[in-house]
Amino acid sequence: MEKSNGGAMAQRPVPLDETHSARAWWGKELRNWRRVRHLSSKALGELVQLSATYVERIEKNKRRCTARLAAKFDVALDAGGALTRLWRHVEREEQQGSHADKGAAPTFTGGMEDWPSGRVGGIPITYLEGMSAVDRRKLMTLLGGLGVAAAALPTGPARPRQVRAEDIQQVRAASTTLSQWDAKFGGDGLVQSAAEGEMAKARALLELSCPPSLRQTLFTDVGRLAIVLGAAAFDRLQHDEAAELLELGRQCAEDADNWSLRASALNWHARQEIWRGRPEKGLTLAEVGLVRSDRLTPREQAMLHNARARALAKMKHTKEARAAVGLSDDIVAQAKSLRDEAPWMLFYDHAQHLGDTGHALFDVAMSGGDRAAVELARRRLEGAVEGHTPEFARSRALSGTKLATLLMSAGEPDRAVAVATKALDEVGRLRSHRAAADVASLAQAAAPFSRRPELAELRARIGNVLA
Repeated sequence: MEKSNGGAMAQRPVPLDETHSARAWWGKELRNWRRVRHLSSKALGELVQLSATYVERIEKNKRRCTARLAAKFDVALDAGGALTRLWRHVEREEQQGSHADKGAAPTFTGGMEDWPSGRVGGIPITYLEGMSAVDRRKLMTLLGGLGVAAAALPTGPARPRQVRAEDIQQVRAASTTLSQWDAKFGGDGLVQSAAEGEMAKARALLELSCPPSLRQTLFTDVGRLAIVLGAAAFDRLQHDEAAELLELGRQCAEDADNWSLRASALNWHARQEIWRGRPEKGLTLAEVGLVRSDRLTPREQAMLHNARARALAKMKHTKEARAAVGLSDDIVAQAKSLRDEAPWMLFYDHAQHLGDTGHALFDVAMSGGDRAAVELARRRLEGAVEGHTPEFARSRALSGTKLATLLMSAGEPDRAVAVATKALDEVGRLRSHRAAADVASLAQAAAPFSRRPELAELRARIGNVLA
């Protein structure tokens, strides 16, 4: 609850609809910044020579703000230029002339389509057109949150000399949010547009003096952000950037003495090296992660054994790969509730286990394994596709594409078409270069059946997705 002008308790603030217009979004950002700085509307008004009521009306998009006033708010709130930069969106929208009545607040159709720049937060409008109105609202809220986090460390004289608890909390919030959107929409788009700024702020924290009581938490949360952004860079196939970020994540985890986070960094790095065609290096990284496995939970151990299985399968050591999958199954059977896992392990549910082991068994089957290997991979991949929730759309799409490729390679094009159609629907909504590469492999598997009429539409859809 916020205090009113006289100090009495005011009513609960009305939620703001930031999807209404760029000006409405800016107003919500103003409120966000005011709350981050723990200022009442009256206190902020005194800093910019306005009444508390006037400030609140600007926040609610009921009174007009100007560029000059926006700059004053930015200075008063020590926003490091964030509010001034956001104001340019307001000016661009209104200069577009799409709203003749300058006394009325401009509107967004569905929340996104009227942005004159053709991009929101670095994401093309065409990418967002397939999203539901609910998801677009969530995106606008997310962008607002990142706007606050992106300027967590003020510039100039106000720059803190040592790490504060709230700085670490903002890094943690960015990690959680970006991880969710990476899993749902892929590592390109929003995640890429936010990555550079978020990581720069996090790295800057490492250069500040840090109280001993916050040191472990600081390295854990900066390391987690580095791993999230490294995994997203891997999804974009920007391998040098991914390797650098994942190595930073591992170093931070080791500085924090956090074996769980270290396992996460090594798992992602192993998977990336395997994908790049370096399975021996991937195998080494996975086995390094299993050092002192007594400090890891069953899910963390199983995750690394899955990486081992995938590396061994790529190296055509099929018996060892299947043994690694069996060991992973035995270990994960001992796992407790996901609620007992670290935040970065909450993705590893039953569907994820089926998908990871299914991908390894897919490589076993594609290496000339017998029919039993094909059936093992098929069952696992089917279970992953059925089990993944919409929040893990990329994982579901990857498993679906692999399943279709497996069926096509096994000489079952009719079944493959049905699976591929659903997978392509999902891939088309993603911003994932990794998913697109799997679609290219599906196209190769479908090539021997190119003369079959029922595959003509599928091949056309594959071409559209790859385009």
